[in-house]
Amino acid sequence: MLWIIAAVLSAFFAGITSILAKCGIKKTDSDLATALRTVVVLIFSWIMVFVVGSQATIAEIQPGSLVFLILSGLATGASWICYFKALSIGDINKVVPIDKSSTILTVFLAIICFGETSNLVIKLIATVILAVGIFLMVEKKQVAARANGRGWMLYAVLSAVFAALTSILAKMGIEGVESNLGTAIRTAVVLLMAWAIVLLRGKQKGLRKPDKRELLFISLSGLATGASWLFYYYAIGHGLVSVVVPIDKLSILVTVAFSFIVFKEKLSRKATLGLLLMVIGTLLMAFFK
Repeated sequence: MLWIIAAVLSAFFAGITSILAKCGIKKTDSDLATALRTVVVLIFSWIMVFVVGSQATIAEIQPGSLVFLILSGLATGASWICYFKALSIGDINKVVPIDKSSTILTVFLAIICFGETSNLVIKLIATVILAVGIFLMVEKKQVAARANGRGWMLYAVLSAVFAALTSILAKMGIEGVESNLGTAIRTAVVLLMAWAIVLLRGKQKGLRKPDKRELLFISLSGLATGASWLFYYYAIGHGLVSVVVPIDKLSILVTVAFSFIVFKEKLSRKATLGLLLMVIGTLLMAFFK
């Protein structure tokens, strides 16, 4: 059951990632921050590859697995770009719940693609509970009052869609591939995609006078992401995607707690009920796997 523990650790580090990233994109452009974070994650990932010695198996990766790893990396890059854009213009407690809705799509895709139909009724009930919880956490009146309107919501939804595709594609590509090596390959793809966007949009100019404090938070966010990924892809490589993903999404508890401490973002009663339902739905999936 080590994959369950890995999924929990993945959730913890993912929760910290959102807070650290928010601290690092107050002045820094979100696309540039994503590219800088990816450099840190890539270095972290390859260090782990050499620590476990899996670099020797690169030549053994099947072409099919490599294709899915690359596609997973592209989906991850798209998800990150949308997610951090949403974070830069919206509240953490609004953006994160929508991003976590990727769980719903992932569960359905796992059932269709991998035949994970054990306790299907419970999983479907839990998915409905999750959906209701997400709906309650996104408070429309407060969102409408913001100067940025609903722009953040579109980016958050796109982030969720790409995140769901990431999990499924990674599961297809990681079969027969050591999880640390798979993570490192995917990260290399994300890096190329992130910097390509930065260069195409001319945002590399932000490197001339970077905010050192924000650069520190971006780097720490990258380390947290790297740790989260390593545990996450170990978990989906050894366990059930429809169980690992919901557990990983419990990172919202960490995010909400720290967003209150750091940014003073409080939850209303409605949003608190939504958070509770999200946790209940997630635990149902985890225990009735």
